[in-house]
Amino acid sequence: MKIKWTSQSIEDLASIFEYIARDSHQIASIFVERLYFHTDQLIENPFSGRKVSEMKDKNVRELIYKNYRIVYRIINNDEIQILTVFNSFKLLDLRNFK
Repeated sequence: MKIKWTSQSIEDLASIFEYIARDSHQIASIFVERLYFHTDQLIENPFSGRKVSEMKDKNVRELIYKNYRIVYRIINNDEIQILTVFNSFKLLDLRNFK
């Protein structure tokens, strides 16, 4: 199973980094790195994340890391696409998932 990060999810990581880096560049680097590697568990267990409640697609799931939702899609049992990463206090914007 391969993990691919979409351009949206990479932008999300950059935004998270920028936000945390206002206080500490070092902590921002560590946090984003840990968030990024949190998805490694999906290589062996792609269904380990919970279903995304806002969507009916069983292949769209999410992992939680600290206060962030990592939304991903399982594709053909050989690829996982990380779709977006955002603060769990926000709602998922379904306009991005047609």
